[in-house]
Amino acid sequence: MREILSDLVAEQQQLDQFLQTLRDRQWAISTPADGWTIQDTVSHLAFTEDFAAEVLAEGEKRLKSEKVTDIDAWTDIGVEQGRGRRHQEIIEWWRFGRADVVDALSRMIGTERVHWLYGTMSAQSFASIRLMETWAHGLDIKAAMLGRITPLDKPPDDEDEEEYDDPLADSLRLRHIASLGQRSLPFAFAQAGEEFPETGIRVEVMGPLYAAWRFGPEDTDQVIKGMAGDWCRLVVQRQSADETGLKAVGEYAEKALLIARAY
Repeated sequence: MREILSDLVAEQQQLDQFLQTLRDRQWAISTPADGWTIQDTVSHLAFTEDFAAEVLAEGEKRLKSEKVTDIDAWTDIGVEQGRGRRHQEIIEWWRFGRADVVDALSRMIGTERVHWLYGTMSAQSFASIRLMETWAHGLDIKAAMLGRITPLDKPPDDEDEEEYDDPLADSLRLRHIASLGQRSLPFAFAQAGEEFPETGIRVEVMGPLYAAWRFGPEDTDQVIKGMAGDWCRLVVQRQSADETGLKAVGEYAEKALLIARAY
């Protein structure tokens, strides 16, 4: 658990630091998420972490007591709770919630089971989902401010190449999301009403610093290849396959590019 929790905290801190650069009025800027501002997005993160901490502390009983039947309606509750509050208060809400989640997970082993909105999963997978959600909503916030959702090929002309730190630069932490996206393919096929191949689907992607990541069965003829950043943006539904350089080998792999989702 140490590695995933270290990466989870790093991803949250990176987004937190980006938020500290915003001016008051910028918290009201709309994000690509329909109807959500930057403040709404952080409120959602805070609300979800708060609830996750309660579920980790109380177990299935707390999850059932929430009586969530419509995920979208439930997430709107957190957004509404944040409206009208000061943005610094929203950040503190998020900080306390995420700290409680990390503390609870640090006391668990990776295979220990956790009850959540999408079913029961390992503590390791739960931590990966928290990282995925932080990164995905961070993309929305940064897109609202920067007008793009992918890293730049080179720094802007008015920036020093050695000093420029692109807020959208991909990190090695994407390995957790890339793996989660591959493991979620049976779920994605089921949600789309499609049959998942018995041989499975392998994902082969290149991460930052030329890291080669391979997930899935070695003996399948269904393979997705490309850059890790493209694959991760696809599975969090921030880009379509056509907007990426991902390639598919095999009928099922081609279908996966159209329906892949990590949640």
